[in-house]
Amino acid sequence: MGWTVSHGVNNTRSATTIHNLARHLAHVLPAAEWRAIEHVFGRRSGDPFKVPPVEAGRIAATLRAAAKHRKMPADWAGLAREFAESAERAASAGQPWKWS
Repeated sequence: MGWTVSHGVNNTRSATTIHNLARHLAHVLPAAEWRAIEHVFGRRSGDPFKVPPVEAGRIAATLRAAAKHRKMPADWAGLAREFAESAERAASAGQPWKWS
C-alpha cells in the first residue's frame, strides 16, 4: 500500500517509507510535538483522510523543525521538508491536506 498526498508530494510513498519517517520524527521531536503529528505519520490504517488547513500549517512548521534537527539523517530530512512544503501549500490555499 502507498500514500498519495495532495499539494505537491512528488510520488506515491509506501506505507513503509511513511512508517520509517515517523520513527525518525519521533526520535528528533519533543514528545508533545510528536503527539501533535502522530495521527498523520503514525497511522495504522490505510484509509484516506484529510487534515484541516490550519492544522496542516502547524504540521508544516513541526516538520521543518524536525528536518533541521542535528540527529535527523539528511535523506529523511529531505522527505520531511517535502511533506512540510506540501502541508504548507494546502494551508496557504485554505484547503485540506489530503492523504489517500
